[in-house]
Amino acid sequence: MSRAFTKEDDSLEAPIILPRPALPPGTPNYVTPQGLEQLKEELTALEAQRTQAEANRENETDRTRQLTILNAQLAALNQRIATAKLVDPNSQPAGEVRFGATVVLRTRSGGKPGQERLITIVGVDEASVAEGKVAFVAPMARAVAGAQLGQTVTLRLGPKEEVVEVVAITYEGSR
Repeated sequence: MSRAFTKEDDSLEAPIILPRPALPPGTPNYVTPQGLEQLKEELTALEAQRTQAEANRENETDRTRQLTILNAQLAALNQRIATAKLVDPNSQPAGEVRFGATVVLRTRSGGKPGQERLITIVGVDEASVAEGKVAFVAPMARAVAGAQLGQTVTLRLGPKEEVVEVVAITYEGSR
């Protein structure tokens, strides 16, 4: 591509580096064994991308920009891994909702009675709405934390309140 069709100061713009998921100040960085493994896999992939970018000498401006982004991502990821506090599912009480629990919640009132939802309480880096993985700092996870089997809990879902019953609690890899 000819330089005639690019802005001269494109290379001077600071690259946008997306932050890692938010972890409130002073909050421990709890991770499940699967979450720690995901962080390590992400680190391996980013290091491979950086090695590839370092070897690419076609366009020095693009290379520098890409390396800046990758180095920032690696620094943030290394910090997250360094502060990770692994929570063993075997150490959690079987009948109580804690970090790492997979919980079945059945709606009692405020929503569709009898409707069930399955959530797993995980670290902030492994949270995924599509997979039903809820960060331990999320309002829903905090609402059910400490609940026992058969207990009802009130959830605030936007402007609505819903009363749900904890009908099952399991911990992956436990007992």
